Amino acid sequence: MNKGVRRSTIYFEPEIHNALRVKAVSTNRSVSELVNEAVRNALREDQEDLAAFDERVNEPTISYESLLKRLKANGKL
Repeated sequence: MNKGVRRSTIYFEPEIHNALRVKAVSTNRSVSELVNEAVRNALREDQEDLAAFDERVNEPTISYESLLKRLKANGKL
């Protein structure tokens, strides 16, 4: 086993585990590869979300109550 790889125990719902096993077989990949890819994608998405928040930090904000009032005033509610 590669020294850079860490082992972990993950508990899946039976249906999810079965789906992973089927996908692993049909794509000639291991369950570990599929899980690692899914986690990387989730972390990448989090990184993109944080970058978007940083880009918009100086935009004006509006409270939920003000938004509802504005929608009502514009005939949207």
